[in-house]
Amino acid sequence: MAGALESFKEWPKVTKDYIGELQNEMKRVTWPSSKQVQATTAVVILTVFAFAAFFQVVDSLIFQTITKFYDVMTK
Repeated sequence: MAGALESFKEWPKVTKDYIGELQNEMKRVTWPSSKQVQATTAVVILTVFAFAAFFQVVDSLIFQTITKFYDVMTK
C-alpha cells in the first residue's frame, strides 16, 4: 500500500517532467510545409482511387470467370 501512495505522490512531478520533455521534443520536429502536405495528400487520394479501380477490374474478371465455369458445369 505504501508503494502505491508514493507512486501517487510522485504523479504530479512525473507528469510535469513528461510534459516538459514533450514540449522540448516538439520544438525539434521538422514540420512539412502546407504545399508538401497538399502534394502528399493528393498522391494518397489518387493512389487509393487507382487501387480501387484495379481491384474492381480484378473482381469483375474473377466473377465472370467463376460465373462462366459455373454455367459450363451446370449444363
